[in-house]
Amino acid sequence: MKSSTERNPKQPLCWIASARLEEDAGEMEAARQLIQKGCEECPNSVDVWLEACRIANARSSPNSNEAGKAVIARGLNLIPNSVKLWMQAANLEHDDSNKSRVLSRGLQHIPDSVLLRKAVVELATAEKSNEEEEEENANAKQSMNLSWEPERARMILAEARKRGGGTERVWMKSAIVERGLGNVEEERKLLDEGLKKFPSFFKLWLMLGQLEERLDRLEKAKEAYDSGLKHCPNSIPLWLSLVNLEENLNGVTSARAVLTQARNKNPHNPQLWLAATRTELRHGNNKEADILMVRALHECPNSGILWAAYIESMVPLPPSQWIAKIMDAFRKCDYDPHVIAAVANLFWHHSEVKRARTWLDRAVTIAPDIGDFWALYFKFELQHGTDENQKDVLRRCIASQPKHGEKWQPISKALHNSHQPTEAILHQVVAVLGKEESSQQARQAPQTDRL
Repeated sequence: MKSSTERNPKQPLCWIASARLEEDAGEMEAARQLIQKGCEECPNSVDVWLEACRIANARSSPNSNEAGKAVIARGLNLIPNSVKLWMQAANLEHDDSNKSRVLSRGLQHIPDSVLLRKAVVELATAEKSNEEEEEENANAKQSMNLSWEPERARMILAEARKRGGGTERVWMKSAIVERGLGNVEEERKLLDEGLKKFPSFFKLWLMLGQLEERLDRLEKAKEAYDSGLKHCPNSIPLWLSLVNLEENLNGVTSARAVLTQARNKNPHNPQLWLAATRTELRHGNNKEADILMVRALHECPNSGILWAAYIESMVPLPPSQWIAKIMDAFRKCDYDPHVIAAVANLFWHHSEVKRARTWLDRAVTIAPDIGDFWALYFKFELQHGTDENQKDVLRRCIASQPKHGEKWQPISKALHNSHQPTEAILHQVVAVLGKEESSQQARQAPQTDRL
């Protein structure tokens, strides 16, 4: 990975991946030096500072967070408006009074942060009981949590809205709370009021459209997405939501027209090209999908998600036809984790079990926050691994607490999954991957000519 950091010294992911590879090899001092260099080259990357903190603490004595505290302090000097860094600084404190002091300092820099304010309230209202009382009341507290937590969130958010109207994220979080409680009219009211204040905040338009879709008011949903795009023409999530809705309402021709309009307004966007190719594939238009992929890679030659999709399409082909293309992808994308995961999948389907496991491990090492990679790895071990292999991947996934991923994010954010643990989400994503694989196998015809 050294060549990656040399070629892309301003790319945080390269430094994180390089440090983790040294760490996996047991070279902790080399890992520390690499991530320290990453902090120097990418001083405004929150992820690099968090990784530096983790590695610093890993090298310290088990009960000491002093090295990590020093790292986070340096990071906060450069990025004082990072909620993640302030939360990490508070988590490194063992004493509640010190935690509260750190959180209060964070609120001085970010007064509208709902997460910091919520953490302060939780500390302030914590019970002053001893360990025996905590153990006796643990089950009661757990059962009560779901009932009083939303009300407390409401209180905090209402207070934030009163103070100068609140930020766009305060209005978004307020609507999310009401959505979780099933209060449709209150959710709609908050979204409408929020949009009057922040018409250029695409997430509010997205949530309004999703609300109408949940209620099966599809024309109203289309109006919400259309209105949102008038204010936010560069919002790719809004375009993709409108595309999916048009496909369901009016078919592939209408979806195709929206995608063309979206690409004209947002050229060189890999997500829109990928959506276009997938739309054609869903309707059995394999040749059209191939043509679009050629155009996509010409317009976005360094896109990891496009190269990954192209590599995945080569599963039916013999290795002689895809080895060269894999090397092209790595040269263009500099070992993008999506490409690495796609290569692993290719080895897997060609029964190269050892190679597949190695490449899957690389993907989750480089990008542990992407849950789709963990699901693919776990699915692989369920098929080819031992109980020990499966438990190891599960343990590492839970420890990483992934939050992103094309499949992972919508499943983890679904209303019925709002309180589900990481393990439950992992199993659901694995199930989705299995269904998609079956669908792809059913529609994939033998292919001989590619790019």
